[in-house]
Amino acid sequence: MSQTSPEEKIVAMYSVLFRLWGNQHWWPAQSRFEVIVGAYLTQNTSWSNVEIAMSKLRSAKVLSVDGIRSLSIRKLEKLIRSSGYFRQKAGRLKRFVEFLDRNYGGSLTKMFAQPTAELREQLLALNGVGPETADSILLYAGQHPVFVVDAYTRRIVARHEIAPQKASYEELRQLFERSLARAPAVTGQWPVIAGGASHKPSRMSTRTRTPLTQVFNEMHGLIVGVGKNYCLKSKPKCDECPLKHLLP
Repeated sequence: MSQTSPEEKIVAMYSVLFRLWGNQHWWPAQSRFEVIVGAYLTQNTSWSNVEIAMSKLRSAKVLSVDGIRSLSIRKLEKLIRSSGYFRQKAGRLKRFVEFLDRNYGGSLTKMFAQPTAELREQLLALNGVGPETADSILLYAGQHPVFVVDAYTRRIVARHEIAPQKASYEELRQLFERSLARAPAVTGQWPVIAGGASHKPSRMSTRTRTPLTQVFNEMHGLIVGVGKNYCLKSKPKCDECPLKHLLP
């Protein structure tokens, strides 16, 4: 009897979860820049804290490249205080806008037109941008075909013995990208189903993407659904998990 490969296990997970939960509508946002700001602010904090900060930025009418550029650093810090590490994050957002102005004339369209590998390297060179933040920006704001690895991904693949807990970010990213290239493409819009980590459809979550980019998008949202609801850090609910039958 042949042993199931890590790639086959990942495709099986995707198939089970997508049939169960459908489109997850990640990333919930109204613009590309809103996704980018959210990717910075969500570092080391919960999304509920980020939503408070985003709401304040939106109310102040500064949730845009022009808005962040013109805002004083102190005012920006005050608006995003709920996200934690607000001084660091305010400085990093300012530096991102400076990078965009210096390299792309302030145009996100020009920036996202760059080859994926080249732009990824540029983003990773920015202060405060690690692989997860860079890939979130590429995938959810720029529609580039990269997979986002987070803590939920690490936990799930370790417990399913797909990859060791100590596997590097790049090893896991490449494993998922290689695996999901085999997955069936997502076509059309599925109904929003209770469960998983689904959001209401938004301008960004319903953007037109290549089939592979859409699969990467959905799989990350589906994994978050498993991690938040079943594959908990302590006291996991394995008996209730939709992936229970795939456990080794």
